[in-house]
Amino acid sequence: MTAKPRTREVVMGRHVQARDVRVWTEQVGDGPDVLLIGGLGDTVESWQFQLDGLADRYRITAFDNRGAGRTARPPGELTLAAIADDAAAVLSSLDIDSAHVAGFSGGSLIAQELALRHPHRVRSLVLQSTFATADEYMRTQFRALHWQAELAPGPREFLEGFFTWVYTPRAHNDGTVARFIDEVMVFPHPQGTEDFRAFADACLAHDARGRLGGISVPTLVLAGGADALTRPDLGRAVAAEIPGALFEVMAGEAHQPFQEVPGAWNDRVHAFWQDTGRQSADPGRG
Repeated sequence: MTAKPRTREVVMGRHVQARDVRVWTEQVGDGPDVLLIGGLGDTVESWQFQLDGLADRYRITAFDNRGAGRTARPPGELTLAAIADDAAAVLSSLDIDSAHVAGFSGGSLIAQELALRHPHRVRSLVLQSTFATADEYMRTQFRALHWQAELAPGPREFLEGFFTWVYTPRAHNDGTVARFIDEVMVFPHPQGTEDFRAFADACLAHDARGRLGGISVPTLVLAGGADALTRPDLGRAVAAEIPGALFEVMAGEAHQPFQEVPGAWNDRVHAFWQDTGRQSADPGRG
């Protein structure tokens, strides 16, 4: 349930059938394929700075997770594996053989599962604010989010508290967060509390320890140095388990630098994707 900075006046999107659910999908740009996967309660709009800032170099696809935005959550337990299968089905529906995949927070967990379950669909991975499994500190944070979502006086008050975990003091103090919240409040497809809690529970159930070594594509793990939710040590542990993965800390940034400093974030992932492309073109390069 993060900020949704919509700058495009015309929404170029549609539902595509992905197994048992119709997934809202948007696609912009032209070039190598990129798939963006959002996190807890997030929709296409969470990636607006990338849809606007990278479409001159890539064909970018983003989608609303099941239970968020314009994608319904079918009855039954919500699992990240199911959303990973949705992601693979979205690529298939759009006739995309494989893509560079980037995910943040819960979306990075889905990206992990996508690379493990459908390796032929993934050219490379960017994992922002990621973890292999939640430790007790994070579980306590998520339990607090559960009761905050239930007991907050209203959606705005919940977001004001939740976003202290997500954005830097800089973004709160300069009015950026207030603007983001204003945009969320007028978003016509808000997420319900039960869907929010179902996704949070799915994130807490995630445990990729001992499995991440099965990811064989080039991987960049990014962490915010000031991220108190998905701390850098959690991301470092993910990178340590994935063969050849790069791990970098964005000093002074919090949970979502792709929104707070999108220029720097876009430049870094573009450089990574370019380098990945060069390595693919030169099999002898190690």
